[in-house]
Amino acid sequence: MLNLQLGIRHAVGKQGPITLDLKSSAFDPKEKVWTRFPPEGSKYTPPHSSCDFKWKDYCPQVFRTLRKLFKVDAADYMLSLCGDQALRELSSPGKSGSFFYLTSNDQYMIKTMKKSEVKIFLKMLRAYYNHVRAFENTLVTKFFGLHCVKLAGANQKKVRFVIMGNLFCSDYSIHRRFDLKGSSLGRTTDKPQTEIDEYTTLKDLDLNFVFRLQKHWYQEFQRQVDRDCEFLEQENIMDYSLLVGVHFRDTRDRLLTGGSFDSDSSRGSSPHLSRGDTDPNRFAKIKLGSNMLIRAERTIRKTDIEPQIIGEPTGEFYDVVLYFGIIDILQDYDISKKLEHAYKSFQYDPTSISAVDPKQYSRRFRDFVFKAFQEEKFDL
Repeated sequence: MLNLQLGIRHAVGKQGPITLDLKSSAFDPKEKVWTRFPPEGSKYTPPHSSCDFKWKDYCPQVFRTLRKLFKVDAADYMLSLCGDQALRELSSPGKSGSFFYLTSNDQYMIKTMKKSEVKIFLKMLRAYYNHVRAFENTLVTKFFGLHCVKLAGANQKKVRFVIMGNLFCSDYSIHRRFDLKGSSLGRTTDKPQTEIDEYTTLKDLDLNFVFRLQKHWYQEFQRQVDRDCEFLEQENIMDYSLLVGVHFRDTRDRLLTGGSFDSDSSRGSSPHLSRGDTDPNRFAKIKLGSNMLIRAERTIRKTDIEPQIIGEPTGEFYDVVLYFGIIDILQDYDISKKLEHAYKSFQYDPTSISAVDPKQYSRRFRDFVFKAFQEEKFDL
């Protein structure tokens, strides 16, 4: 973690001129800068208490420009990532085996990466840059830096990692989180209902709401999901998810899903609007996927025999603040995914499994999210 912070401080400190019209060479996967960090310090690096290591910056000019595009202040960024007590490790590695760190102000997330993911990312970097530059409201993950730490000596271990925005950085507590892919096989939590809390990531078959967006936002949502999925399809990407965070505005709704919000009580606060209550401009900050004040309608699935991927509406409505975005966009449809599809297709309905080709994946994903998100029929 110290190596990572030393490297980031060094990389961000080297601010050069920024132009939005980058040359092709800036996106070349070979465009990387190595810096050695000896413990005693050097002409370019400070002395430090860690071991001797090398630091690699991938396509530094591109990421510097992306930070500018995403309106990230360089000093705030450095302070968030490199200040005292800046990083905390999240409890467990994800399914991919990656480790995650979160900055103490919740703004940024650091994820360790496999070499194969780095290759995919560098291959699609130019298309990603063009996409986020063209569509300010894109829902795809915001990436701010791609780096590698290589320990010197006999170990020679390499740790690659990416820095990205945290979707749930908010004044509000997130009470329910859903990871939605549009597939049904294995897409349910393995926790009993009583143990579900705000840190449980629920899946497609656990979704028990339809989210109703006002007409303007619903149309923008449809347009943007279409654009983002077309981009991912063109880049041969599949297995991405729509991550959704729900804040219930009324404390009486805290137990509506059968689980509890234990950690809210441990923090000494109930699920209610926090600093936003006193901020008259709170909802002036609404943008697609962030701070969206909407109504969620409870749904219920009719039968366990044929699980419906979206349940029937019940007429029960809840006032919620919604956060969402498209995550895990670095898995291409490679040979291992093709084999997984072929193997599982013998055992299960091929349309229910997650590993399908990018075109089919994109179509199924859109079909699902356009059922889970619908237009609000009443003026609020």
